[in-house]
Amino acid sequence: MTSNSSPPDYYDDLDLSFAKAWDLIEPGANKRTSPAHTPVVGSVNASGLAQLRVMVLREADRTLRCLRFHTDSRSPKVGDLKNNNLVSILMYDAAEKLQLRLFGTARLESNGAAVDAAWTESTTFARRCYLAESAPGLTSNVPTSGLPAWIEGKQPSEMQLTEARANFAILWCDITELEWLYLANSGHRRARWTWDEAQQVWSGRWLIP
Repeated sequence: MTSNSSPPDYYDDLDLSFAKAWDLIEPGANKRTSPAHTPVVGSVNASGLAQLRVMVLREADRTLRCLRFHTDSRSPKVGDLKNNNLVSILMYDAAEKLQLRLFGTARLESNGAAVDAAWTESTTFARRCYLAESAPGLTSNVPTSGLPAWIEGKQPSEMQLTEARANFAILWCDITELEWLYLANSGHRRARWTWDEAQQVWSGRWLIP
């Protein structure tokens, strides 16, 4: 845990703070115990209401400014993001006392080499949820997992997952803004970085916490 009695080297340094932010984000893609592994991802529905859900981070690349998540292509959020591709992501590391808010645009992919690779790399158990007979979020008269009875409580084979592939999609989030809040007894620090597309650089500035 970071000690508040001795501020970290990034405390008053924008560049180091930005690097620290991505040092927190990137491990989330491969480390289940990382606070960044299951961030809150937000979209906006047709009524203008924020829709928040916890998702598993599958890939993070600071150079490409991109995060990858997996989703059911029938999910309501897919329709929401097609109508309004603005997306927001929230992460919090309690040990480091760091909150990150990321903003950007969403891209959805259902076909192609990247999607095929992501599908193949996932475990058969993880892919089982895409066997659901109806779209996520639809009402049901009984409590249900949504899965067909023949696969309840079982791990499917590759052959059994063939039809499920059509329901699988990648959600790419292209990050254009990153905001950070570091909590410290000596005084909080808050900053925001915005991507300059024309200059191909990040521009950072301090904010009042």
